[in-house]
Amino acid sequence: MAVLVKEAVELLITSQEGIYIDATIGFGSHSKEILSRLGEKAKVIGVDRDAQAIKFLEKNLIDKRLILKKGNFSELKKLLQELDIIIVDGVLFDLGVSLYQLKNSERGFSFHSDSYLDMRMDKSEPLTAWYVINKYPQNKLERIFLEYGEERFSKKISQAIVRQRQRKSIDTCRELSKIIEEIYLHRGKIHPATKVFQAIRIEVNKELKNLQEGLVSAFELLKQEGRLCVISYHSLEDRIVKGFFKEMVGKGKLRVITKKPITPSDEEVKVNPSSRSAKLRAGERL
Repeated sequence: MAVLVKEAVELLITSQEGIYIDATIGFGSHSKEILSRLGEKAKVIGVDRDAQAIKFLEKNLIDKRLILKKGNFSELKKLLQELDIIIVDGVLFDLGVSLYQLKNSERGFSFHSDSYLDMRMDKSEPLTAWYVINKYPQNKLERIFLEYGEERFSKKISQAIVRQRQRKSIDTCRELSKIIEEIYLHRGKIHPATKVFQAIRIEVNKELKNLQEGLVSAFELLKQEGRLCVISYHSLEDRIVKGFFKEMVGKGKLRVITKKPITPSDEEVKVNPSSRSAKLRAGERL
């Protein structure tokens, strides 16, 4: 379920006949709202690295103003050049993982499932969660869990993984989840495997590196007074977005619109609990 849809789109659109990029179109919730507010001459370029999302939209979101492109948002400038577009009115990033990806047994994102450890957003990429867990050395696993998951038991969990895989490979999400659960003596509000699974997903999909490159690429495409809107879901992403905005402000190239990040209302969190950590930041190119 898409998060902060109306808030993000209201900040994004400055011209009803403009060109907008939905850099993480997913299953189209934000793009539907964008299209509903645009005129006939406008364009929306929907980008996603997930081929299944693109195929879904080709059948379910048919609009002559919508152009779909499979690709990584780190390469936005290149993707737009293929369409002979060199400047746009706004770019939207929603950095969340879709519920479809989390619940699809073939994708291997959920610690509740018996699915194979995969976690690739783009199935054509070679690196899988299985390779990370079964082939990475212990010190590298520890670093990933600590840096990308901010996991306080990163050393114990990485050691337990290495011990287990010496006996038998760790093949499924549930097998990995059980190893992590055994490290935690007490359960809190979130599942013990949450931070480790987040860290692995970030590593497999190079999420932080792609975000840094994607922000640069998106900003270079923006026209004067064009808007950049980003919805992040954890502190690592938000830190990168905040840092990028600060850098551009320092160079006199950006005006921050959201002095404080916009967060979901209590009502939205009740309907969609996974939205509780979302933060929306927006800036305007000078």
